[in-house]
Amino acid sequence: MSDAFTPFGKATEISSGLLYTPVHTPATAAHEQVVYFKDEKTSLQAIIAIHDTTFGPSLGGARMWPYPNLEAALDDVLRLSKGMTYKAAISGLNQGGGKAVIIGDSRTDKSEELFRAFGRCVDFLAGQYITAEDVGMDEENMAWVHQETPHVTGLPKHLGGSGDPSPFTALGVYVSMKASMQYATGQDSLEGKKIAIQGAGHVASYLAKHLQKEGAILYISDIYPEKAEQLAAEVGAEILAPEHILSHRVDILSPCALGGVINDETLDRLACDFIVGGANNILREEVHGQRLKERSILYAPDYVVNAGGIINISNEIGGYNPERATEQTREIYHTLLEVFYYAKTHNLTPNLASNQLVEQRLANAQK
Repeated sequence: MSDAFTPFGKATEISSGLLYTPVHTPATAAHEQVVYFKDEKTSLQAIIAIHDTTFGPSLGGARMWPYPNLEAALDDVLRLSKGMTYKAAISGLNQGGGKAVIIGDSRTDKSEELFRAFGRCVDFLAGQYITAEDVGMDEENMAWVHQETPHVTGLPKHLGGSGDPSPFTALGVYVSMKASMQYATGQDSLEGKKIAIQGAGHVASYLAKHLQKEGAILYISDIYPEKAEQLAAEVGAEILAPEHILSHRVDILSPCALGGVINDETLDRLACDFIVGGANNILREEVHGQRLKERSILYAPDYVVNAGGIINISNEIGGYNPERATEQTREIYHTLLEVFYYAKTHNLTPNLASNQLVEQRLANAQK
């Protein structure tokens, strides 16, 4: 074992070339554990954040993204891991919240060696963090991670897993749109409703197909034009440029890419009645929920809406049952209605209402 220097301070070598550095900053104070890993052989840089394990081991996907710097990666993993705690708690799961980010371009930087190195990072945490796929990752990558650690979900079906969790995330977003419509109008049909989907990845693709079947009018946008073109062709959608998706007049805006899209710069450009999306941390700050309320835009809290993925992968633990996972995911409809009615009763924004419900559950468990 040898000591080395990393951008977060003193590091310890835990295996040949793999360095481990606990991260302690004011921003990490509310987390149980945050760790920066660097592997010299594969150039892996990853941060794993464990937010809360009150209800069980932390569970959350690994995201691969070309962050501009470590500060941006740390900010993202802290926000995402906290969101996983809230997502698991509001869904009634016996799991805590965690997340991992891998710094790199998923279109050019993937290799078996890199993901096996990441698997050793996960394994080093001895089950405190259970990983899965997220943005930039796929089943094959998780199979490589699994070669180094058993603490993996979202594995291919031939390895005993449930496969890509995106269909369940998309199902949760779809039933959340119907619940939002039910709450606001008394009818949950989406036929003829104009819906703009920001992003054309796995979740967006499955979501668009649900909406196509119900007869919604779809608009698609993605920073990679070829992805938007392919999905739009499959579901008969109109393509919008990324800079126009937020301001296009629609009934429902569905952010299904990265978070923080509702912020000081974008909020006044919105031209929708509902925001119901599969992305995490759609609001850049909680105060933006109040500004949406002032504009009479109904916001469905993202960690309630997109919980289908964690519901599905949590079902892998102890023996996977797809019917049970599907039934639990469809229950998001009723969970979201509970949040809306709680918000109305207590004069809160939906995001603060869902936070209160989660925090009450956590507090009761810790007594």
